[in-house]
Amino acid sequence: MDDIVKAALAKWPNVPHCFDWLALDARGDWYMRDDRTQAAGRFPHPKGSRIVHDKLIEFIGRNYEADPAGAWFFQNGPQRVYVELEAAPWVWRLQAMAGQAAPAVTSHTGRPAQPQSAWLDELGRLYLACDLGFGLVHSLDTPVAADAVDALLWQPQEMAFGEMPARFGYVLSPAAARA
Repeated sequence: MDDIVKAALAKWPNVPHCFDWLALDARGDWYMRDDRTQAAGRFPHPKGSRIVHDKLIEFIGRNYEADPAGAWFFQNGPQRVYVELEAAPWVWRLQAMAGQAAPAVTSHTGRPAQPQSAWLDELGRLYLACDLGFGLVHSLDTPVAADAVDALLWQPQEMAFGEMPARFGYVLSPAAARA
């Protein structure tokens, strides 16, 4: 967490939490969800406005954490902004590494991760449980993931998507859980 965020928390410790204004889709993109978007339906339909400002994306990524109940949030100064998740709290990017069997795994926030197990949902989407937590492999990286599975580096187990949040301890919709 950024030092400036820690200082704001110390100065204003009782700022109310914010729900349903920020979302993370299955491709690792952040979305702002204004009142009109929220009134039109639950995330991911409609998604809202994709955040494209690089410095804001980096700031969100550095201050992205989970509470003890598994609800993920962005600590925006003194305010905790809970994140609606389309699939999982992490979206993994994979990169084949020359001379290495296993691909490098990096989160959508740029953090390196070490895979521990692999999972497939009923739609055939691949997830990895890593040292950072549980996440979906980015759709563009499925060829790299397929190579890791073919090389027997990852042996995916099947699990229904609806069972994943409880099994891996995360909340898809903190707003719905709060209601």
